[in-house]
Amino acid sequence: MRKIGYIRVSSTSQNPSRQFQQLNEIGMDIIYEEKVSGATKEREQLQETLEDLQDGDTIYVTDLTQISRSTQDLFELIDGIRGKKASLKSLKDTWLDLSENNPYSQFLITVMAGVNQLERDLIRMHQLEGIELAKKEGKFKGRLKKYHKNHAGMNYAVKLYKERGMTVNQICEITNVSISSLYRRLSEENK
Repeated sequence: MRKIGYIRVSSTSQNPSRQFQQLNEIGMDIIYEEKVSGATKEREQLQETLEDLQDGDTIYVTDLTQISRSTQDLFELIDGIRGKKASLKSLKDTWLDLSENNPYSQFLITVMAGVNQLERDLIRMHQLEGIELAKKEGKFKGRLKKYHKNHAGMNYAVKLYKERGMTVNQICEITNVSISSLYRRLSEENK
């Protein structure tokens, strides 16, 4: 019966130290950590966590949003964890404690998962409304392009391409510009 921590932050710029501190306060045997968006299915450390589960283990998360992407995702995780005769506990969502086998637990999981999904949907809706308003006011320009017209690496790649002394693969390796981006820029210049 091990205590297994799972920590996730959405990007490399976010700091997971708060999650580490909270989980270490209750004593973990092992902690899995990853820096990946919760919206993606490619969560390798979560998969390792689930594969490592043994009978009687408990997975601890600081917050449900760290482990689940959606209501459906939460239900699939819970089924997988229960299938291995293990438990899941959330420090923030204290109602989530799969170690207790009672009918209210499943009811609360259903309700809270729905609330979490509603929160995400409302955040996304407000974000889209804000973007639309910013567009109308001329303040929203969209995501900045990685390879803008003054990007030194891209400009050097184009120059090398036009000199015809190297292959595209060699140029991209030297300039650290992707092949598709180089071809896209060349196509734009030819128009």
